[in-house]
Amino acid sequence: MSKKVLVAGMGMSGIQAAELLLKQGREVILYDGNKDKDVSTVREKLTGDVEFVLGDLTDDVIARTEFCVISPGISLEVPFAVRLKDAGVEILSEIELAWLYEKGTVVGITGTNGKTTTTTLVGDIIRTWKNGNAFTVGNIGTPYAEEVLKSNADSVSTIELSSFQLESIKTFHPHVSAILNITPDHLNRHHTMECYAAVKEQITMNQTEDDYVILNHEDERLRAFGESGIRANVIWFSGTQVLENGYYLQGDTLYMAENGKSEKLLSTDEVLLVGRCNYENILAAIGITRAMGVPMETILEVVKNFHAVAHRIEFVKEVNGVRYYNDSKGTNPDAAIQGIRAMRSPTAVIGGGYDKGSEYDEWIAEFGTTVKELVLIGQTAEKIAACCKKHGFENVIFADSLEEAVEICRRDTVPGENVLLSPACASWGMFDNYEQRGDIFKELVRRL
Repeated sequence: MSKKVLVAGMGMSGIQAAELLLKQGREVILYDGNKDKDVSTVREKLTGDVEFVLGDLTDDVIARTEFCVISPGISLEVPFAVRLKDAGVEILSEIELAWLYEKGTVVGITGTNGKTTTTTLVGDIIRTWKNGNAFTVGNIGTPYAEEVLKSNADSVSTIELSSFQLESIKTFHPHVSAILNITPDHLNRHHTMECYAAVKEQITMNQTEDDYVILNHEDERLRAFGESGIRANVIWFSGTQVLENGYYLQGDTLYMAENGKSEKLLSTDEVLLVGRCNYENILAAIGITRAMGVPMETILEVVKNFHAVAHRIEFVKEVNGVRYYNDSKGTNPDAAIQGIRAMRSPTAVIGGGYDKGSEYDEWIAEFGTTVKELVLIGQTAEKIAACCKKHGFENVIFADSLEEAVEICRRDTVPGENVLLSPACASWGMFDNYEQRGDIFKELVRRL
């Protein structure tokens, strides 16, 4: 009897992985640990028949499995994954599966923060350059497996990659990769910063001297990594340092440097994005697309007209002279720091949510004179409040809901100030995801 492919997880990536396998004539077992899961809607999304397995994964199913495609939300340490590995069953990510069918060129972008903005900008630049023969996929929302069969010899796939997706790659090989930064996140899954960083760095593991990796020169880990003798050609970017080679921000101007000679590219006044973090994302995007061979004229034209991605320091509305910003993607302290740095006047911040094992000292230390009050919601509220007290920040208010938090901020702000949703925490527990959290915030603001 021929063996089947086990696809673990019935979210978007799992469904699209199963569909890709069906189109290749493979037999698929679709598995979910929830024994009560309703599979009827999943079945409707598939063009062929699959075997559904719910609840416990039996020895019989493992014996009939050739390899497993695991959804990124599932840890490799869960019992069924350990049993598969012990049985000698190879576990691949949906990214690795899709890569096996890629016909074009791939750009891979990872990092703790800034991935989605950078990936979207790079995708827009390449789409313009390639007259539409390009795909923007991955952690950004569209599974790689959904689009890969449309690829051809001249197409480019720009892929946003989370650490979860990079855990189970084997042969995945981007021509240009980028690691934007590495700061503490997902330590409840990766346990240590060393493990987390190593997973991020796996994006380069199959690159050769014919490939390129764009790295953040300000990040000590990445600077050491770039100087460690990796095979890909390293291109640096920096938001604070003048570089002899690479792309950097000095004052309000973005520069390109080669052999110590700098050329002005554009000023921050010419772009629609705000905040140093976004200027760094632009520098990284320029470095990535230049390495791909895109003309600078095309790059700068797209950069100048690029709008902020939803939920990333996204301006929502001005109400009675107060500007409201949605930074729901600020799901860890470092990302939330960037939101604060983008504010130019006193700001009421809404924070708190699901505890991913983060520490909040650096975030709170950034408050300075910018943050006038912190309104806390969710599981981490008490933990963050205790950290605030340790740092001498006293203006902390608790709210039972996001709606109450918005009302408190409306009450306490005056014209010329800001309200910023930048939680420094994941959304789980109160919301399905950060997008839902941000959408609810925007709707609440629009009603004011």
